Formats: sequence, structure tokens, C-alpha cells
Amino acid sequence: MTDRADFAGKVAIVTGAGSGIGEACAKELAARGASVVVADINLEAAGRVVGQIEQSSGVAAAVRVDVADPESVAGMVRFAVETYGGLDVAVNNAGIGGEQNPTGAYSVESWSRVIDVNLNGVFFCMRHEIPAMLTRGGGAIVNMSSILGSVGFAGSPAYVAAKHGVVGLTQNAAIEYATQGIRVTAVGPGFITTPLLSANLDQDTQRAIGDLHPMKRMGTAEEVAALVCFLASGEASFITGSYHTVDGGYTAQ
Repeated sequence: MTDRADFAGKVAIVTGAGSGIGEACAKELAARGASVVVADINLEAAGRVVGQIEQSSGVAAAVRVDVADPESVAGMVRFAVETYGGLDVAVNNAGIGGEQNPTGAYSVESWSRVIDVNLNGVFFCMRHEIPAMLTRGGGAIVNMSSILGSVGFAGSPAYVAAKHGVVGLTQNAAIEYATQGIRVTAVGPGFITTPLLSANLDQDTQRAIGDLHPMKRMGTAEEVAALVCFLASGEASFITGSYHTVDGGYTAQ
């Protein structure tokens, strides 16, 4: 992790920060000086990440959030403001995969749950984050989409629809708040190596997935976090409304 302090004095929320990409984003923001609210539906996992941040001399606090519940999201933002005094950066990362079935056989229950978490959850987060940022004179929001925010993937209709929706929602909010100091961008990771993926897929399957990318490997959570932190930083001051892939060339094919 970098030792730059480009987020010194800033307050950040990262959802889905108890593992994987969210964990990497929370740790990198903290390493760069932010006070980080580590938000996850699994409070124990969030607490583990906070402990590791604190061991590295960072500042962080854990909070449980269900992003599909607008009241829970409101409580998360209120916690950030009450704990650290405001909100400057939000990484809306929480998401689920859902079942694997073609559209004509996809269950209504799974469709509703994936849309609730992956799309409605991003809206609920922005709905409460934006007013908090406006009181600070602006901020930066990075929404976690996917490579499937721009292409299809057989068997994942709900996930693909939700991630496309995240890109559209990002663009819309960026236009609305461009003159009020809030920048909104989206990130589209390719297939990323995470502990959950490694635990559920054998080495041959992981290699096969890596081979889908022109770089012939999967990405790392830290590579995604580096892009997220750039987009949230002052170095990206003229970037808003855009969708940035970090996918080893997957969507270039």
C-alpha cells in the first residue's frame, strides 16, 4: 500500500468492506489517511478489517449495513457523520451474484434480491450520501459496477441488468451534481481473485477464467482499489460521469 496521505482529513464509507474488493478499498483509503467507515452486512467481518487497519496505524470503525434497506443505509451515513464529522468519499461496493440460469428460467425471487442489493442498494446509498456530502461542499462517489455493466453474460440476467443500471445511475447523478462539487464515477472490474472465489473454484477453473482475459490472468482486489482511490482523489478532479474498466482487456475483445 502507498504511504501517500492524499486522503488526510477525509471521511470515507466503503460498503461490502468486510472482504474482497471492498476490504482492499477500505485498507487503501485508510493507508492514504482517510478515516474509514467499514460497512458490511457481516459486522464480524467488518470488525476484522477495522482491526487490521488499526494495526497499520489507520483510523476506521465498523458498522453493519444492509444496503437493500434504506433505513439501514441512512443509519450508516448517520454513523459516519456522528463518528467522524462528515462524509467526503463513498465507495458503493456491496453486491451479490445471484443464481445462474437463463432469463426464461430465472427465478423471480433471485431477480428481486439481486436488483435490491446491486442496484437499489447503490441508489439508497447515494440518496443518503449526497446530502451529507453537500454539507461539506462536495465529495466523490465511486460505484462498483462490473465488466457486466457493459456486456452480457449468459445465465446472469439480473446481475447484468443491475450492473448496467449502476452505470446509468452513475451518469445521471454525475450530471445532476457536477456544479455542486460532487463527482460520481463507476468502476467495472473483470474477474477478480478473492478469498471467496479461491475457496469455491479449483485451480483449473480459476485458470480457465483467467484465460478469458487477454492478459491471461484474473485481477487482484488491490488493483481495483488503486483505481477506486485515484477516482476518489483530487487527481481525478475533472473526471465525473464515467465508467472505468479494470479488466485485463476483457471488454476490448
